[in-house]
Amino acid sequence: MTAVVPLALLGYLILWWVGLFGPNERGRQGVRALDHFVNATVFNGYAWESVSSHAWRERERRWWAPWVIRFTDLFQTNHCQRANKREQDVVDLVLRKGLHEQTIR
Repeated sequence: MTAVVPLALLGYLILWWVGLFGPNERGRQGVRALDHFVNATVFNGYAWESVSSHAWRERERRWWAPWVIRFTDLFQTNHCQRANKREQDVVDLVLRKGLHEQTIR
């Protein structure tokens, strides 16, 4: 943790800088990684899934999911449904192969 947190803060600052002045592709990758980080930490989701896809998958079970869906619909209609359609095969594969299980015991 002592190395990860400062590196995460540095990464956020770089993402901010790249977002303003850098190449578009690098900024997109950083935002995607941040999205997955937020999903895993804040929403207790999978690290390989976006908040949007997670919200669509949990839309009837989690109180926060409909809020995320409505918010993203302001910017792109059916955003969460589209994200889930893109990502659900990956989620299914990881779960089927047991790649989500702890590897160091």
